[in-house]
Amino acid sequence: MNEQARLQELYEYRVLDTLPEKELDELVEIASVICDTPISLVSFIDYERQWFKAKKGVDEEGTARQHSFCQHALQNPKEVLVVNDPLNDERFKTNPYVLGSPNIRFYAGAPLETPKGNVLGTLCVVDDKPRHITESQKRALQLLAKKAIGYLETRKLILEQDDKIEVSAARLRKLSDQAPGAIFQLEMAPNGRLSFPFISKGITTVHQHLNPADLKINPEKVFAVIHPDDLGTIKASLQESYLNLTNWSIEYRAIADNGATVWHWANAKPERREDGSVVWYGTFQDITERKEYIKTLEQLLFEISHVMRKPVANILGLTAALSKKNIDEETLRTALGYIRAESEDMDKYIKQLNATYYETMLKVSDQLLMNKI
Repeated sequence: MNEQARLQELYEYRVLDTLPEKELDELVEIASVICDTPISLVSFIDYERQWFKAKKGVDEEGTARQHSFCQHALQNPKEVLVVNDPLNDERFKTNPYVLGSPNIRFYAGAPLETPKGNVLGTLCVVDDKPRHITESQKRALQLLAKKAIGYLETRKLILEQDDKIEVSAARLRKLSDQAPGAIFQLEMAPNGRLSFPFISKGITTVHQHLNPADLKINPEKVFAVIHPDDLGTIKASLQESYLNLTNWSIEYRAIADNGATVWHWANAKPERREDGSVVWYGTFQDITERKEYIKTLEQLLFEISHVMRKPVANILGLTAALSKKNIDEETLRTALGYIRAESEDMDKYIKQLNATYYETMLKVSDQLLMNKI
């Protein structure tokens, strides 16, 4: 057996120095009952030590490898190692655990053989009296050892799946941290209790007083920053979404750290669970700048409608007057000069409007682009 490959596979199971597990504890209990022994173990052989994952009848966590009985089972994965009386066996008669506590006088160990053929250790039973073991008992130890390996295989797969999930979760966290605003999962229980199973770090960009750790402990803090005049509307809209499973989408005012009023937007899709609770998947965003852009556009429309109406009316009036007969040259020259002046003022104003409009639309486009990232 390749010792390096055996140790490598042992480490891949990530079982050394872990806490006791009920499934393996029950196997050693069964082994003691079947073989009528005071001591039973699930033992793993590391590079320089023997470590007990499950144990009955001993307090020690393990022993030095050089003194272990189990190391002698590594080379015969298909056989149960039986030592009826260590004092009559050259391999063990001077062993400190034979000459001293726990005074081993009987040992039987079934190898823990992996699907790759490596032996990680044994499932063994120990007694302080010399004795023999029946073929049925040996077979039972082998079956229990097989069950132990089956459990370890399942445990290993679960750990590997957890690793993959953690990698995916880490990627998702990186993406959510880069997204504009905050991505959240909000849950409301049938009794009305709220919780945030997930909320991204982006919540701090929406409001500096809010952070994921605090909201997971006290989700009601999300309401503390809402403008008092909008708080009732927010809660009513959330309750309506809970009852009817309608999308929760609402713009509302909040109070910034400096006391200024800002605008936030909550947008989420609800999903009802079997226990009656509802979970929303959505985002919180600061839309203050967007609101300001819209206000600027509305002002532009107002100015186009009102400011430009006067010179246009004047020009129309002059052209109507000029269409009459018997207009002297001086009057005509004066009227044309006035029309020219009004036209130049309009041209200058239109250029200013174009510049303002372009700047505003550029900001709006940037904001919309950020919201899609």
